[in-house]
Amino acid sequence: MIHAMIGKKKGMTQVFSEDGSCVPVTVIEAELCKVVQVKTDESDGYSALQIGFSQTTEKRAGKPRAGHLKKAGLEPMRRLMEIRLDSVEGYEMGQAIKMEDIFVEGESVDVRGTSKGRGFAGTIKRHNFQRGDVTHGGMAVRRPGAIGQCASPSRVFKGKRMAGHMGNRKLTVRNLKIVRVDPENGYLLVRGAVPGPVNGEIVISKTKKGVRVPKYKTG
Repeated sequence: MIHAMIGKKKGMTQVFSEDGSCVPVTVIEAELCKVVQVKTDESDGYSALQIGFSQTTEKRAGKPRAGHLKKAGLEPMRRLMEIRLDSVEGYEMGQAIKMEDIFVEGESVDVRGTSKGRGFAGTIKRHNFQRGDVTHGGMAVRRPGAIGQCASPSRVFKGKRMAGHMGNRKLTVRNLKIVRVDPENGYLLVRGAVPGPVNGEIVISKTKKGVRVPKYKTG
């Protein structure tokens, strides 16, 4: 059975549980995903489903992708994702995948997305370094300080925390509890924060204890 789908982060809010406690949640718009291609051991050497998400125009999708989707009788879509399964029996091209058929309230999910890009950042913002003295003539206020070694080994060790590009990385937050499934409005509420900006695309998958998060092929 399929265990993941693509969605959009719509922002954060809060809901109240039955005992009156306030629960911070992220609202995920889990639109209908469509099966674009069914891959089997006989035809492709492995079993997988290729699903599409977020309908768009042919110009934005590109002719190769639009032609590929037309084989399944679907409109051009912005994003495609491949999910490997043990068996693809019961799935067919053009079939709709609904979130209520995959997720239930109370279970845990993993959410994967691309974090916000912060550009080039210094050590204080990027690594929470402390600031230098601003009194008694101190001039190294936001400078990182010395980074090199002495004559031996006379080089900078790899992994040294320094200024550089911050954010814009693929991140996965594991074991987020589903607080509410709202199929009428197409929303999924999960407890806690997920990576990415508002309207950023994310992948929601069921948490498997003791199993590493799979690397989904997206395009």
